[in-house]
Amino acid sequence: MFAMVLTAIGQPLSLRELPEPQPAAGEVRLRVEACGVCRTDLHVIDGELPQVTPPVIPGHEIVGLVEALGEGVTAPAVGERVGVPWLGHVCGVCRYCMAGAENLCDAPQFTGYTRPGGFASQVVAEAASCIPLDRHADPVALAPLLCAGLIGWRCLAKAGAAEALGLYGFGAAAHIIAQIARWQGRRVFAFTRSGDTGGQAFARSLGAAWAGSSLDYPPQWLDAAILFAPDGALVPQALRVVRKGGRVVCGGIHMSPIPAFPYRLLWEERQLLSVANLTRGDARDFFAVVPRAGVATTTTAYPLERANEALADLRHGRIHGAAVLTCRFG
Repeated sequence: MFAMVLTAIGQPLSLRELPEPQPAAGEVRLRVEACGVCRTDLHVIDGELPQVTPPVIPGHEIVGLVEALGEGVTAPAVGERVGVPWLGHVCGVCRYCMAGAENLCDAPQFTGYTRPGGFASQVVAEAASCIPLDRHADPVALAPLLCAGLIGWRCLAKAGAAEALGLYGFGAAAHIIAQIARWQGRRVFAFTRSGDTGGQAFARSLGAAWAGSSLDYPPQWLDAAILFAPDGALVPQALRVVRKGGRVVCGGIHMSPIPAFPYRLLWEERQLLSVANLTRGDARDFFAVVPRAGVATTTTAYPLERANEALADLRHGRIHGAAVLTCRFG
């Protein structure tokens, strides 16, 4: 197999030829068709997540075809298309798993972080964590749904019945969730980097009622805001624009420090929430909604060996929608 491997924190990925992985009991091996490039991959590469231990193969928005089964696996079958998300294993026995909150599992494993990821021609995944996908759909279009879509979906649920919804950081997740929010009848207010007129136009093209800088005030109070940008300074800014009783939901796995802010911004029963990982139930619910809402992802495709270019474009905000790697090996 071939893979783009992180060999040292903060360094570019290296294209390596590796032994073909063999699935253990309960696992499947996939031939990777496409893998989305997520901001969490940058956090892994930059060592911003705890205990990143190279060598690591990043990538957790995987679309692939099952080509080998480990012992005991009856589903999915060889030839089926599945997706592999960030949460690659849960223990099933801790208090959180037993309570239906497997996203908070005490002994999880994460694809592209503590398990090998999809910046590769092949990947081994736990069968129970694989998500069935449409065999006839475009794998590049599907890939961003496996994290940007799923985490966005969980954030949207945490935002409650917000009619006026702010989205900070109009990237891969926001461009998917904006479409679902509009389908649900919500009004979307998009916040981008200062001067990003292209991003603001992109948001309006997806039905945003308003788009402006993350430092701007929208034309009305918001019922809730979701922060996809990993900038802690946006937390007090978002609290300033949500109404009394409103919510600010932080959707990232990593965020820069949140600056001190006056209690007045949180007072009047505003709520500040975070979202961690996802559940298999989230995946079932989300993928049932995607076709009904007519979600169409906007993607820029890169061959696997240009993963560093895709990561740089993501880091510097040069992508509208999502970056996706495709594999020509194998």
